[in-house]
Amino acid sequence: MSHLKVLLVDDELDYLELMSKRLTKRGFVVTTASGGEEALRLAADNTFDAAVLDMKMPGMNGLECLRRLKEMRPLIHCIILTGHADLSDTATGFALGAFEYLVKPVHIDELVEAIVNVCSCGCLQPPPAMSGAAP
Repeated sequence: MSHLKVLLVDDELDYLELMSKRLTKRGFVVTTASGGEEALRLAADNTFDAAVLDMKMPGMNGLECLRRLKEMRPLIHCIILTGHADLSDTATGFALGAFEYLVKPVHIDELVEAIVNVCSCGCLQPPPAMSGAAP
């Protein structure tokens, strides 16, 4: 699944550069954005297979960026990165269309696996959450 086009969004510029280099070495075509507004501008003019969004960013947070990105590009596969796992944010992210949540610091192999998995599933929406109720 090399040559997948990935939009990587994080306000921590050193982390953004490091992960971009590592993903590029793994065969991904990476475009970076240092915030939600920049990510949306890039997504308006480009098509991406996946977006990897940091949860906590100044201005537009990862959830708002996810919501607006999915409105603009419904078929994009989104992964949320967070430094602080929060059950409420996780549930909201999945409801908005995130496929995966990864906790920072994320190992590059884990991120690569997540990107490949979400892009190869062929689904337009994440699997339904377990509600406890029988179908």
